[in-house]
Amino acid sequence: MHRFLINNRDELISRCKTKVAQRPRRAATEQQLANGVPLFLDQLTRTLAAEKADEAEEGIRISGASGGDSLALSELGLSAAAHGRELLKLGYSVDQVVHDYGDVCQAITDLAFERDAPFAIGEFRTLNRCLDNAIADAVTEFSLQRDTQIARQQDVDAHERLGFLVHELRNSLGTAILAVRALELGNMTVGGATGAVLKRSLSSLGNLISRSLAEVRSSSPEQRHTFSVASLITDAENAAQLVASAAGCAFEVAPVDPLLGVSANRELLLAALTNLLQNAFKFTRSHTKVMLTARGVGEHVLIEVEDHCGGLSPESAAKMFIPFNQGSDDKSGLGLGLCIARQSVEADSGTLTVRDVPGTGCVFSIRLPRCPLKPE
Repeated sequence: MHRFLINNRDELISRCKTKVAQRPRRAATEQQLANGVPLFLDQLTRTLAAEKADEAEEGIRISGASGGDSLALSELGLSAAAHGRELLKLGYSVDQVVHDYGDVCQAITDLAFERDAPFAIGEFRTLNRCLDNAIADAVTEFSLQRDTQIARQQDVDAHERLGFLVHELRNSLGTAILAVRALELGNMTVGGATGAVLKRSLSSLGNLISRSLAEVRSSSPEQRHTFSVASLITDAENAAQLVASAAGCAFEVAPVDPLLGVSANRELLLAALTNLLQNAFKFTRSHTKVMLTARGVGEHVLIEVEDHCGGLSPESAAKMFIPFNQGSDDKSGLGLGLCIARQSVEADSGTLTVRDVPGTGCVFSIRLPRCPLKPE
């Protein structure tokens, strides 16, 4: 058999590539086959040659004993493990790892039949042993690396969810603290607009904690209802005025059509808008203003926050919505506000985008399906 493999090596590799290409969603590439078929054929050939020369120990060193070796991988085992890792990186599944080696066996037996090249029983046993060890080591490494990837991604997801929760809790708590300070300084009652801001902030804190404990998804249909965009803007304005005053920034809000409505998760949409406004107050230049507008555009509602940050570079615009990305030297935040805002808006079939106003600032735009309200 070893002489047959040497003489027909290129033909066997070609047949294996053809078999791989015929399987759904699979294409043979040099990268995918680098540690697979060619190396396996070479190691099988050397194992057969060693056994023919009565060098059993050399054969086991190359391809391993029957049943594998739990203490150390053979040469074949190491390359099979590398093949398993490569297939995982290329996005293949574990069954395709097994098929790769099955293709080798089928190619050898088919070509041997065509060429009328009989093999000894001992040679078939060696072939089966090599295939068995290679498949076991490739699948073991594939599964190990896949499990590691899954565990790593789970850690990333958990870290991101925790970051989102902390960010939103801090936003609500920060607004509540500002409201309390304003009430104290102005000797006001909690029955006014500032008191309403405080109550909403405390309510948001409670809802955030409840949602986290219950692991309620933000896109649950029962959390959506139709409401006035004007009332949403008013609530955002009342909370934002406190932040604007603390930041020493001018804040202007344009009138909104009272019949303009949307169907969405009001609490999360308000949180998204609050994130955009806080981002604007953080980055806008001194002695300038932040502008909030909302209007109907065809079948959609467009809510925009315009600042005077000086403009955006293409690099910062591309990274702006990436979790934990912080676009300035001020690291007091988590770099999650814009990411949270986009996810909240997209959960209600909307979009959140940003456009640059060169030399001036930028405009964040929330676009949602329009839902007109009936006059009372």
